[in-house]
Amino acid sequence: MTQRYEYRAETIRSSLVGDKIDSDGVESLLNERAREGWQLTSLIPTQVKGRIGPGGTEGLLAVFERPVGLA
Repeated sequence: MTQRYEYRAETIRSSLVGDKIDSDGVESLLNERAREGWQLTSLIPTQVKGRIGPGGTEGLLAVFERPVGLA
């Protein structure tokens, strides 16, 4: 039988002050998802909407996968 997977995508924003992405925060998120059984499949730079003012801010799109039924 073929293994089935489920996927999760999360955006990681840079801080509202400055444009630096908090590497400790990213590491914390990745470790938390790993404890939940998620495996990182890709980390893609992107523009994240939701910042005050026009445009977006630099961020990352993290895509995770895990076998179905692991939740």
